[in-house]
Amino acid sequence: MRSDPKSNPARYLYIRHVHPCYTLLMEVPITQFRREMFALVERAMLGEIVFVTHKGKRFRIVPEVDPSTRFDRLTPMQIINPDYPDLDDTEMKAEMQAAWEKDWEDL
Repeated sequence: MRSDPKSNPARYLYIRHVHPCYTLLMEVPITQFRREMFALVERAMLGEIVFVTHKGKRFRIVPEVDPSTRFDRLTPMQIINPDYPDLDDTEMKAEMQAAWEKDWEDL
């Protein structure tokens, strides 16, 4: 049975701060990228951040976002009632305010 990581401060600091840096962020030189290209791309697809350095410049490998999500397929709806095109209707505002005040009295 594992103990609570907070009971061992050194272990807690390692797990909380050092370990994610090595597992989620990776920076490799271009020659290592050439040798391990497919493995590094697979790691990037799994969510790791992979940087490649070449002549002092850093390049990040990120997977392309799938544009066919459900939200991208949404069609806009008309949200203004065509029967009431004037949004500055003072009678409607007064009626709404009276209804709010009545509801607030019940609280």
